Amino acid sequence: MSDAERRDMQEKQLLDHTADKEQRLLPGRSNHAGNQFQPEKKLQEAICVLLVELCERFTFFGIVCNMILFCTLKLGYRNYQAAIVNMCFVGTSMLTPVLVGWLAECLVGRIKLVCICMFLHFLGTALLPVVAFPFEDIYIDRRHILHTLTKREQKIVFYFALVTASLGVGGIRAIVCPLSAYNLEDCGPKELLSFFNWFYWLINLNSAVVFVSISYIQQSVARNLGFLIPFVSVLMAMITIHMVRGEMIYKPKTDSSLLTTFGVIASALKTCCVRYRYLSGAVTNWLDHAKENHGGQYSEIQVESTKSLARLFPLFAFQILYRACVMQIPSGYYLQTMNSNLHFSGFVLPVAAMNVISIVPLLILVPILECINSCLSSSKGTGHSPTIYIVIGQLSAVLSVMAAGFSEIHRKHFPQVEQTLSEEVLLVSSMPCFHLAPQYILLGVAEALVTPSCSLLSFWLVPERIRGISMHFLTLFNGAGCLMGAFFVQTAHAGTQGNWFPHLLYEGKLERFFFFLASLMMVNTLGFWTIAHRYNNLNQEYTNEFRGSLPEENLLKHEKAIKYYDSVLERSPILSPMEKT
Repeated sequence: MSDAERRDMQEKQLLDHTADKEQRLLPGRSNHAGNQFQPEKKLQEAICVLLVELCERFTFFGIVCNMILFCTLKLGYRNYQAAIVNMCFVGTSMLTPVLVGWLAECLVGRIKLVCICMFLHFLGTALLPVVAFPFEDIYIDRRHILHTLTKREQKIVFYFALVTASLGVGGIRAIVCPLSAYNLEDCGPKELLSFFNWFYWLINLNSAVVFVSISYIQQSVARNLGFLIPFVSVLMAMITIHMVRGEMIYKPKTDSSLLTTFGVIASALKTCCVRYRYLSGAVTNWLDHAKENHGGQYSEIQVESTKSLARLFPLFAFQILYRACVMQIPSGYYLQTMNSNLHFSGFVLPVAAMNVISIVPLLILVPILECINSCLSSSKGTGHSPTIYIVIGQLSAVLSVMAAGFSEIHRKHFPQVEQTLSEEVLLVSSMPCFHLAPQYILLGVAEALVTPSCSLLSFWLVPERIRGISMHFLTLFNGAGCLMGAFFVQTAHAGTQGNWFPHLLYEGKLERFFFFLASLMMVNTLGFWTIAHRYNNLNQEYTNEFRGSLPEENLLKHEKAIKYYDSVLERSPILSPMEKT
């Protein structure tokens, strides 16, 4: 391909992309009848997407909240095995949206894939209450029928249900309710941070309801109400079918994809190695080797987009260890709570209800942070950099894991008592479970500060055309953090012969595992602090570097300036008053 043909192709891509943007920026070009009901349809779309999101989170947290209790008491797993299963399920549920998004782009139609994922989600959530949660005894016509599944059969069906549910979760998150469906293209940093704050606030409010209600249903009384989880899955499917019939399923642009991003990186590495061996020549960035004029296979736009995304990889990488610390809530912290005294005024608290203590700080801090950001924005023009929130949040995570270690030492000083959980009698510490509250609160503060800020940086500091891909990469690294947490548990148990992650907590040294994790997290926080300056300025330098470096962005700006200049000339008289006299 000659240079002239290559330039013509790039100009055509720029003009097509610019025309698409102008069409979205100028809705008045379409007919009036079509736009008359557009605000109502957009509101309906937003409500449906939010309802599906809340239903999906309801079922997800309902599965997670008592999984360790079931694995240890009913399947006979060791503590570390139950923790690994729980973290692997959460990590897989974070990775499957990326896989399903790729399938929707390349192999299967979006509508067909939505139907498949809805069926898988319902199948998984229907099997879990029947097989996994405590339903040993069934009564039909006053006859007592015992649960006849063996342990091996229970495990097979249990894992099958987890896999199908995680695949269903991936399809729902990737196709029905991605962040791109909320129309955030025209929002600035302040509006985006506000959106992410309230978005995660709603999700955590939903999870608080689940942790209190579903965990009590599964652990104590009215166990048949555990079928509420598949019922919510059916409700979510009905809302999704309504969205499909009303053509409200979000359809992303096809001008960029994960495969293109990975292809640019692979092409750059391949060309870089070839040039290092046989040729000479310098480029400003190693990814420039993927450009066509440097011997690669990709256009200027695709490579520049990948370069802007690659600048965020350090930010993503420092979230892996943080996510491993957050995963201590449904694993290490859960085991501590399960082995503490849950009696409170004659009432046995559900184990997962302690998770609400980690959610309360987020529910309180979000409105406070919104007020602080509004005041700072009105007085100085800009608020605090999100990197400050991330550093403070990661320090809070360090303090949380350290507090967990000291709580474990403190818990062993109390005498042991008998406690009944799911009809099983356990020997636990007589220390009240509320003594563990500080570690939950500190990790809740960390989540309130870190998660919305990371989402803002991942969304804002890349060109608009690859924002969805940037959020996919953030999800990939978060899922990797969950799997890293499972790897830490397995390594700690195997390396210390069960001493650092014991089955019976009073016989081991779980606090050493927490102190080790806290030390790693402290190093991680210091490492992020050294690179945080790269993402400090959202308004000038980095906005221009990340978002204004592409030719398409500059072309759009020039076209807007020309149109504004033409409109000024049209409104102005041909001769000024001075020229008329």
